[in-house]
Amino acid sequence: MQLSFLRPWAPHILSILRILAAATFLTHGTMKLLGWPAPFPYPLNGLLYVAAILEIVGGLLLIVGLFTRPVAFILSGQMAVAYFMGHAGQGFFPVLNGGEAAMLFCFVFLYIAAAGPGPWSADAAAGRD
Repeated sequence: MQLSFLRPWAPHILSILRILAAATFLTHGTMKLLGWPAPFPYPLNGLLYVAAILEIVGGLLLIVGLFTRPVAFILSGQMAVAYFMGHAGQGFFPVLNGGEAAMLFCFVFLYIAAAGPGPWSADAAAGRD
């Protein structure tokens, strides 16, 4: 079964993917720094504080689609580091080592860095993509 009827919507679906992934990512940072939507269960150290700043600032920039490609690339790298530092040592399978979110964010952001922000973005409005 072909779903070619979705092809014209692909750029808009890319924008929706960017917005929803970034909004979800943002909540990881707000949890760490603001205790919202729930308190962060671990004490913050320097590395987690830097991660929280990247999650908040990067999440906000990606939601509006500003500087999308470089921000998405940086956040993809952050999630790769998070996966290998925090999860990979606990076993091979992400479903078992708790690294599914880090792995998915890594590759979603890498895709956005390659594909661009989509038409619903500040970058597209400014003619930068």
